[in-house]
Amino acid sequence: MKQFFLSTIILLAAFSMVNAQEYKKQLKNANKTLSKYYLDPVANKAELSTALTSIDAIFAADDAKADPEAWITKGQIFNEIAKSEMNKKVLEEQLGNKIELNTPNAGLVALEAFEKAIGISIKKSQTKDALAGIRENEDFLNNIGITFFQVNDYNNAFKNFNAAIKGHELLKANNELSRLEDATVKNDHFFYTAAAGYLGDFKTEANGLFEKLAAADYPQALVYEALFTSTVEKDEAEGMQILEKGRKLLPDDNSLLFAEINYYLKAGKLSILTDKLKAAIAKEPNNISVYTTLGNVYDQLNQTERASGNMAKADEYFGFAYDYFKQALEKDPTSFDAVYSQGALYYNKAASMTSKLNEIGNDYSSAGTKKYNAIKAEMDGYFKEALPYFLKAEGLNSKDLNTMIALKEIYAREGNLEKSGEYKTKIEALSGN
Repeated sequence: MKQFFLSTIILLAAFSMVNAQEYKKQLKNANKTLSKYYLDPVANKAELSTALTSIDAIFAADDAKADPEAWITKGQIFNEIAKSEMNKKVLEEQLGNKIELNTPNAGLVALEAFEKAIGISIKKSQTKDALAGIRENEDFLNNIGITFFQVNDYNNAFKNFNAAIKGHELLKANNELSRLEDATVKNDHFFYTAAAGYLGDFKTEANGLFEKLAAADYPQALVYEALFTSTVEKDEAEGMQILEKGRKLLPDDNSLLFAEINYYLKAGKLSILTDKLKAAIAKEPNNISVYTTLGNVYDQLNQTERASGNMAKADEYFGFAYDYFKQALEKDPTSFDAVYSQGALYYNKAASMTSKLNEIGNDYSSAGTKKYNAIKAEMDGYFKEALPYFLKAEGLNSKDLNTMIALKEIYAREGNLEKSGEYKTKIEALSGN
């Protein structure tokens, strides 16, 4: 029995030695193939594919995973694949063709291989070779990231840009220079990495980079807009401080003002909004949407005051709303939003009176009936004033469901059941019911 176990151990040891010798042989061949490719990458293009096939076979051996030379070779192979992808991109751009990467993760695989090599290197030369590979890899990751960013593939852009930052940190930790040593280049790279993350699915990671950029007073509005958006709902005061810092750095950039406006709109803080929107109009006098937004804010304020019974203030806000819708139409007579909103002003004013009618509906006294008729006449008058605006809105957009509903209701209130029925049919067609 002892003899049997001893024989088995000897056989396993022999097999392991053969296996190790085989992968070493394959690794040597892979490096020879790669060297041949280096001599003439165009003529020897097939050698790169051969080297890639060899490296896959090499890593089937467990010993290869503990060998820094194997990881360095793998990194070098994938660096060359990344380089060939970038050369292909330049050619396709010159020809005006669509750019598609055959191995989009080549740069990422190369960096991972070099990082593993550094972690297990025994000789200084091995660490030196891995760091040289990372230095070359930085450019490939950056260019691949740009390629993805240009086609709005923000997730893959972020992965490559962020990996380039990791490569920079590995070089820095080993007292080596990188392309991100220059502060301007580094901040620009951080910005596009953060922008890709923010526009993709890496918003948390992007936030950390935006914070670094804000600390460096980086002059891009997205930095402060993104930080404002992620902060303001948790801490409004801090969010506003971020926004104010961005405005001081970029006084002519309107996006920060609109970020603030959108926040107040979402939060329903209408009274604060009016001054902000007036400032936006001063900066963008031809932006029709700002006029209609301000008009709608005043309409909401009008409805709030009307519901509180403060008719004088409500009428004042009504007048402001109508005036801003009018200004929008003076700049663009075909603005559907402005025309529709004018009709909605009168419609909402009329609708706000239905509660009063319901209150006195059961008062059949002479005084009660007289009051009811007076309120109803006033309400019907507002519905009538709304009608031509909704008809004009229909002419501008015949598929707007809200316009159809308003017209159906107005005609029904006028007793014009035929027209009301027509709009009922249109509503059913639009809503698929």
